Amino acid sequence: MGISSPGIGSGLDVNGLVSKLMAAESQPLSNYDMKTGVYQGKLQAYGQVSSAVTSFQGALTTLNSTGTFSALTAKSSNDGLMSASASTGAVAGKYKINVTQLAQSQSLMTGGQASTSTQIGDGSKTTLTFQFGNVSGGTFGTAGNALSAATAASGIASGSLTINGTAISTNGTTRSARDLAQVINDESDNTGVSAKAGTTTTSATLFSGFGDVTVASGGSYALSVGGVSLASSDGTTTVTAASLDTALGTTGVKDALAAANITTTGTAAGGDLQFFAADGSNINVKEAVSGTVTGGIGLASTAANTGSDTTVTAGVTLSSADGSQIVVGGNSPAAAGLTAGSAGSYIGAGFVQDGSQASGTVTLDTKDQTLQGIRDAINKANIGVTATIVSDGSDSPYHLVVTSNKTGAKSSMKISADGADGGPVNAGIASLLGYDPNGTQGLTQTSGAQDTKLTMNGIAVTSSSTTVDDVVQGVSMDLNTTGSTTLTVAQDTSTVSTAITGFVKAYNDLNSTIAKLTAYDATTKTGGVLQGDSAVRAVQTQLRRALSTSVAGLDSNMTNLTQVGITFAQDGSLTVDSTKLNTAISSNFNDIAGLFAAAGSASDGGVTYNKSGAATQPGEYAINVSHMATQGTLTSANALSGSTTIASNTTWTFTLNQTDPVTDSKVQNIQIPAGTYTNDQLSSMLRAAINGNSTFSSAGDSVETSLDATGHLSISSSKFGTTSNIAIASVTGTQVSDLFGGATPAVGTDVEGTIGGVAATGNGQVLTAADGSKAAGIELTIKSGVAGDRGTVSFSQGYAYALTNLATSFTGKDSLLASKTDGLNASIKSVADQRDRFSQHLTQVEAMYRAQFTSLDTMISSMQSTQSYLTQQLAAIAANR
Repeated sequence: MGISSPGIGSGLDVNGLVSKLMAAESQPLSNYDMKTGVYQGKLQAYGQVSSAVTSFQGALTTLNSTGTFSALTAKSSNDGLMSASASTGAVAGKYKINVTQLAQSQSLMTGGQASTSTQIGDGSKTTLTFQFGNVSGGTFGTAGNALSAATAASGIASGSLTINGTAISTNGTTRSARDLAQVINDESDNTGVSAKAGTTTTSATLFSGFGDVTVASGGSYALSVGGVSLASSDGTTTVTAASLDTALGTTGVKDALAAANITTTGTAAGGDLQFFAADGSNINVKEAVSGTVTGGIGLASTAANTGSDTTVTAGVTLSSADGSQIVVGGNSPAAAGLTAGSAGSYIGAGFVQDGSQASGTVTLDTKDQTLQGIRDAINKANIGVTATIVSDGSDSPYHLVVTSNKTGAKSSMKISADGADGGPVNAGIASLLGYDPNGTQGLTQTSGAQDTKLTMNGIAVTSSSTTVDDVVQGVSMDLNTTGSTTLTVAQDTSTVSTAITGFVKAYNDLNSTIAKLTAYDATTKTGGVLQGDSAVRAVQTQLRRALSTSVAGLDSNMTNLTQVGITFAQDGSLTVDSTKLNTAISSNFNDIAGLFAAAGSASDGGVTYNKSGAATQPGEYAINVSHMATQGTLTSANALSGSTTIASNTTWTFTLNQTDPVTDSKVQNIQIPAGTYTNDQLSSMLRAAINGNSTFSSAGDSVETSLDATGHLSISSSKFGTTSNIAIASVTGTQVSDLFGGATPAVGTDVEGTIGGVAATGNGQVLTAADGSKAAGIELTIKSGVAGDRGTVSFSQGYAYALTNLATSFTGKDSLLASKTDGLNASIKSVADQRDRFSQHLTQVEAMYRAQFTSLDTMISSMQSTQSYLTQQLAAIAANR
């Protein structure tokens, strides 16, 4: 087929003609574009309004929080000692803080091992149980031996003793435990160690063989104890055990002994007479003899007595203030009854488990029974203990160190080892890691668990952490060191002032945006894109109405914005009288919260107001509880005996807060630590053991335990309501029935009641007002008390709360502005569809024109050819004439 071009045959300008015709046909396209431009202009304008409303709503966030109006600042005069922050409930004032001790965690260290990878013990599968609690009574330190006779005679030479690197000022006068304790305590601030002298005690058999004392003519006998004369004879009298007892009963002797701090027990006649010096003073027992004397201490009445002179001494017990090891050194610590080196363990102490802290168990398979295997198993178990290995460079350098993750006196550890799965325990592991402050201490304590100690305005306070909360109500203090500071708590008025001025600015920005988009310019005789727009006018009208309406339901005289200096200007913007605002903040700080934020409160202390909803109406609503929520509980059928023994390898299955359908993780096998427990100890131990299960704890499931006055033990789910339940079954060892008999567990129930006279929905302890009622959306927690009338709950809507909900109605889904923008987008799409259809029509018209002009071109070309032919023919005829 040949190449063709319109008009080439006839000379007709087909393209030009079609182009001009199509330009005329396309005129309606500009109308479509114009419509689209108008719609897009309005859409953009609505976007500006929506953006301004959103910014305004954002500025309300701070004012909508009651916390903003209860905000306070907390400042320490000594930033190095502590920092502080204040929250709801704090009271403005100044408080003197004196910190004398910081909380710390306990660290325990094993004996040295030659390798970190060598198996320890026989490989028997073993379970370690970590319990946390308080070390009660006793002391942490080391007990020295009684001082030697040489020390009693000559004292302790200077340089003989150092404690924790500090020289103790001993000398020739340091001859008794009392003297030694005094010079050690003189350095306590430097050493962190105090000393207590033991009680000096004479032998229990000293007078078991006291023969009657007879003195020959010219001789003499005198018996003294601690320098107090008890008996004497020049031969005219016989000293007997009975006469000694008589002398000890006289006022003079008793007073003299008391002055020397000496007490007695027993009798000479009974052979059990003993002397004691509680302050550690030496007791000198002396028989002074001259001439011929028979009988006396330890002698038959006929045996010759040449005299005796014995000094009885005591030793000192050193106590570490922070529970760390005590390093004893010096030239001759033995002279002080002490041994050179590091020492420290609990002496005479007990262990009281803290049931609120979960116990932890670590099962060691054979592969785990090396130092590094034990470390990894403990850390993997995530039981509140961190294990590390340290090396001291000795022949057996490697030590496992376990540290409680929590600080405080109640974070002390008790570690026990038991066989697993009914098998025997690995004795090597038990020896290495067994630790009981009241028994065998296989590990060495390098740092003792202790509380923070401080005074607040002279009131003694303890805390388990260096972060101390609510010593001053609503204030949290982070302590860095010991010392004194002044804490100043003041109302944070600047935050409130900034939030209010920010709210006014955001409103004025919104008002300015609306004014610009709806204004009419008389000069140019043009209006804004949204001039006369009903939606934007509705936004402006509703906002102004809300800002002009007083807040209902407030229990204060401050109910409108003018009272804090906020008024409308002639152009519809808000103005702030800073002086009036600052005066209102200073004099009515607590009332301003209700003016702006949604506020709710319950009159009953056992009821907590949680939240409201968008539909909640201001007012006061009566609360009535017909049934209190309960917990799933198992209570022993019989009272406990007072002493319960849990056998080794005891495992029970616990089902806690089981769901429907069943959740497998709600059922766990838990090993119960072996031992003999009092009722209170058993209650604490079970609570800690169950709560130590990581699967339960990660799901938020826990238990509480209690004992009633008659000794019945109860284990309850910590949750309330119909999803709260518990069941226990025996697996191995001591049977559950040994403690609980045939008791059947009770399932928990939800709270039931009404709010505002309308039946509310109960879920656990939470009671929620019914939809459709005036109180709809109010949520309360009924945490304590009994069924019956429980006072009222009051609710008020401040400006920020009401305006936030109003702004949501402007910009949220199906809102006023959203409906407008949705309509505009639909119109833009409709115009675009119409334009597309018209464009398609133009394509068809152009094709038609081209077809017609092409046909015309062909016709003209044909006619032109005919013309040319005829012309040629006529010319030929004419030429032949």
